[in-house]
Amino acid sequence: IMGLSDILRYILYEGQKPMVRLTQELQLIIEYINLEKIRYGNKLEVNVLTPDTPNNLYIAPLLLLPFVENCFKHGTSNVLENPWINLTIGLKDATLEMKLMNGKGPVKEKEQKRSGIGINNVRQRLNLLYKDKYDLQIREEEEVFLVDLRVELIRITKKKQIKELTQPQSTVYA
Repeated sequence: IMGLSDILRYILYEGQKPMVRLTQELQLIIEYINLEKIRYGNKLEVNVLTPDTPNNLYIAPLLLLPFVENCFKHGTSNVLENPWINLTIGLKDATLEMKLMNGKGPVKEKEQKRSGIGINNVRQRLNLLYKDKYDLQIREEEEVFLVDLRVELIRITKKKQIKELTQPQSTVYA
């Protein structure tokens, strides 16, 4: 319950900000994976490797979560035997490099034609927020989904910049 509460709190409060600390975003991913581990029990093999992150690296909130969610929604939930996920996140200076792989089951005909809204939204956000500062490759092989993402993060050192970039944005309803 505490893990779910942390995730919901993050989505409600941090998701409204233009930028969050990378450490917060990675913690969200870990909380989400931990919840899924409870759901799957010992049937799921999960390998997660995240770096120690400096506190001055910032990322748009909820940018990485849709990729991880898709691993569970379209991958492990369709694999009957030995579902697995492998997530490796590294840093090279201020560039985040994420490699996400998961096993997948046979593709159903109706799913084959469908295009995911979540990934399309992430692509649009990447284009808007990180224009020419990211590379996203998504590949589907016979038994594996692969996501390779490279994003140049924002490094902030001045307190004034931190305050400006981490204030919630007002919501405009049309």
